[in-house]
Formats: sequence, structure tokens, C-alpha cells
Amino acid sequence: MSGQNLDLLGFGDDRPETPDDTREDGAGRPPRRRLRRVLTVVGVLVLLVVLVVGGFVGYLGWRVSDNVTQADLLPTVPPPTVAADGTPITIGPDKGTNFLLVGSDSRGADRGRADVIVLVHVPEDPQTIQMVHFPRDLFVSIPGHGKNKINAAYAFGGEPLLVETIQDLVGIRIDHVARTDFEGFKGMTDAVGGVRVYAEEGNSATGNGGLAIKKGWNELNGEQALAFVRERYQLSEGDISRGRRQMAFVKALLLKATSAETVRNPLAIARFTDAATKNLVVDRGLSVGTMKDYALELRDIRGSDVVFATAPFTGFGTDPTAGSIDIVDEKGMALLGEALREDTMDDYLDVFVTP
Repeated sequence: MSGQNLDLLGFGDDRPETPDDTREDGAGRPPRRRLRRVLTVVGVLVLLVVLVVGGFVGYLGWRVSDNVTQADLLPTVPPPTVAADGTPITIGPDKGTNFLLVGSDSRGADRGRADVIVLVHVPEDPQTIQMVHFPRDLFVSIPGHGKNKINAAYAFGGEPLLVETIQDLVGIRIDHVARTDFEGFKGMTDAVGGVRVYAEEGNSATGNGGLAIKKGWNELNGEQALAFVRERYQLSEGDISRGRRQMAFVKALLLKATSAETVRNPLAIARFTDAATKNLVVDRGLSVGTMKDYALELRDIRGSDVVFATAPFTGFGTDPTAGSIDIVDEKGMALLGEALREDTMDDYLDVFVTP
């Protein structure tokens, strides 16, 4: 598995630190208690911040309840019991929790295809949280629809079919699902006064909403953040490079949202919470009450505890129906599934990731 297939973004490398990376609690952070469940990524961004300021919990709890929508996002079929090659697999109940975060960039009434597909794995006793980005052009088998790009599963059958597709591809169980849209990212960015994000490669303003990005650190407001995460045509690996940008943006937003500058500003917290939850849809098993209960368990999580990776692929190709595709690394995907099922993602990343 090559370094291009599964890469860490912004951790353990020689990039200059952003000021938001500096922790104020020193080395005396208390040990984390065992997590039985965890929030979706957007829930982490919202509730980790708001619970720091106790006086706003009541108001924000009401606001979140008013904004968040629950829907049938999980499939009715059980997760697989055999891998794609016929090998039996066991999916136990006590090996961490898997969430699927879906980001839609449909700019009209149609559902369109999912533009951000991220599997969030929280170990049973976490030291890190792993976020695995699935490129939208990954060429996979979609139940009932043959082979196509993975984001076509969302167009064909919404979140339930997308969940079923990923469960079959990786051989895992997905416990919860959350969907947001790019407008939510825009609102969250503006609510915290913009973000400072690292770009692995730059692009000109042409064809990118008039926004030029330089290689290195960039200060972005909400509108600029949208252009940053949408661009792919000027990037060296197209959809893969765009996915890396999206994960870099999520990291930057997480760091800014949990920074002292934000948590000491009640108005910023209120604006951020409203923006983050306004277009948030979660599965029916993830109530706001459950989010608040388990948010208390996440108050020690920091941005540097979140590790980003890309699902394994071997290269690029074309298909008569799907067009340009990313070819799945079957062996790598099987190893990824084993690590998720056995709750050994840290070990897996140590072996298969080139920092």
C-alpha cells in the first residue's frame, strides 16, 4: 500500500504549528474515561465547545433540539457476516463505535451525490479518533445497482444504501449516521471568525470562485472555505486531493472551535451551535439527549487527538458507465476492515501510513 493511498494530514510532520495547536492545560490533562458511544463529527464540534461554558448549556440544548432533524438513515439489512472474498467475519458489539458523516454539496432541490463521505471510528477506550475519508469516485459494488462510484449509492438510495455499500465494502457495522451540507460548514467558519487552514498545494483563482490558494497556511472566511473544499480540477490528484483538503479544513475548524478564543466568547459559541445544527440530520437512534450525555465524556478531546486518513486505493482508471474512477485496493480494504472490527486502528495506521 503506497503512501498516496492512506495518508495522515497534519500530524507528526514538519509543518509549522498553528497558534490554535497550542494547549493551555499543559501535560496535566486528566485520563479519559471509557466511552461507550461518541457523537458524530459535527456533534463533537458543537457540544464539545458548548459544554465548556456551563451557563449556555440550557439555551444551547434548546437551540440544538430545535435545529436537529432525525430521519431513517440506517439500512434495515444487517451488516455482512462474510468478507468479499468469502472469509467469515465477526462484528462484535464492544469494539468501538463507527459513525458515517455525509456532506452534501447539492446546490438545488435534488439530493444529488454525496461529496464528503467520512467514516469516524472511536475506539472503545480511545486515545485517538480516526476519520477515514472515502473518495467519492471509489469504484465499488452497490447492492442492487452493480458497480459504480461510491457516491452514486447516495444518489440511488440515500444514506441507507450508502451505509449498506460501505458495510459490505469494508466488512463492518456502522452504528450512527449524520448528514450536513456545505452551507453548514460555511456558517460554522464565519461563526468562529474564520479558520487558518494548511493547503498541500495551491491553485489559481480561475474556476475556483475567484479564490486563489497558496501552498501553506491560508486564512479563510466562510465563502472562501466553500471554494477551498470544492476545488478539484486544479489539484494534482483531483478528487483525492480535494478529499485531503476537506479533511484539512475539518481539522482547522475543529481546532478553532475548541480554542480558548472561541470558548471564552459566548456569542461565538451560540452562533457556532446554531450554524452547525441548522442543517444537521441524524439517525433516529442519536437523540439530542444522547448527544448531550456523551458530550460530557468528550470534554478532554483535542484537535490533535483526531487522525485523518484516506481509504486505500491503487490508482485511477475509467469505466464506460461511471467515467473516471478510483480503483479499490482490495487487500488494503480488507486490512482496514479487520483493524476497524478489532479496534486496532492505531496499530494499522502506524504500519500502513506514510507520514
